[in-house]
Amino acid sequence: MNGSNSSAEVTRLQPGVVTGADYRTLVAHAKAQGFALPAVNVTGTNTVNAVLEAAAANRSDVIIQLSNSGAQFFAGLGLADAASARVLGAVSAAHHVHLLAAEYGVCVVLHTDHANKKLIPWVEAMIDEGEAHFERTGAPLFSSHMLDLSEEPLQWNLAESARILQRAAKIGMSIEIELGVTGGEEDGIGGEFDESADNARLYTQPDDVLQAYELLSPIGSFSVAASFGNVHGVYKPGNVKLRPEILKNSQDLVAQRHGNGPHPLDLVFHGGSGSEKEKIAQAVSYGVFKMNIDTDTQFAFAERVGAWVEANPRAFKYQIDPDDAKPYKSSYDPRKWLRAGEQGIVERLGEAFRDLDSTGKSLAG
Repeated sequence: MNGSNSSAEVTRLQPGVVTGADYRTLVAHAKAQGFALPAVNVTGTNTVNAVLEAAAANRSDVIIQLSNSGAQFFAGLGLADAASARVLGAVSAAHHVHLLAAEYGVCVVLHTDHANKKLIPWVEAMIDEGEAHFERTGAPLFSSHMLDLSEEPLQWNLAESARILQRAAKIGMSIEIELGVTGGEEDGIGGEFDESADNARLYTQPDDVLQAYELLSPIGSFSVAASFGNVHGVYKPGNVKLRPEILKNSQDLVAQRHGNGPHPLDLVFHGGSGSEKEKIAQAVSYGVFKMNIDTDTQFAFAERVGAWVEANPRAFKYQIDPDDAKPYKSSYDPRKWLRAGEQGIVERLGEAFRDLDSTGKSLAG
């Protein structure tokens, strides 16, 4: 549906999970207005609900994503078939988000994170589910999926990405690809990075991005996680040397060759946790619309739970105090300490929305 604000005519979107043209509208709006959205890894309903609460409180749209192990955890580690659990958990999480996102009054991009070569079957199984959902509802289950084939030869990476995008585009989905290698490890994908600041693998070459654009853009919507020194996790100052100018160089090369505006690429910032705020702002100014955050929200959750346990130590040892017979149910009730963890995520994401300048800019109307 359409609406307007006091300064310019904007396209308003129905709150809920956005796909297809609505997804492209949301991405284009973020880039045009010079802000980005946090992409938050989730592992269960508590973390999903905390992300939705934070987005609503900050009047910002948001990206919710699952890694393969996050999806498996969502389904339950008691399931013996890990491959099946990764699919079932992702599908279960997607339905949970679809059910609640509109109630929180924000637009949500629903995404899956790093899938390397061995996880291509996971992506294809989720697209199977997306196709079935499309047949029933006219929309896919997810907004997009990521293929992280950055450790494979470039031409194979691009050819396989093109094959998957051909399937995804038919049902209004996007894909995210990675060029260059984001250092560190996230949920079993990647490995410890070479701490030398001049590690060439941590910096994507603009010519590679141009190749990707020329192959994929005629097929459908895609985004690029271009590496500019970013690393998963949080490391001591000085180890990670971010060079956002690499993003600008890639945008400039594609724009020069194809004459399609200053920011033709939809760019993604991986490893956002612990990054310098000025580098975040610089990356966003070069057309980054999405910044992944996982390590910081995990810690925010754990810190609040730990503080609750420290404040109520005997409640986590006794149901009834052996000295004074005091019952502790109200303190060890999971709803109390899990809620504390949720509030930690909400607070940390408030900072992320401010860093990315998305506060108050939701397109939901």
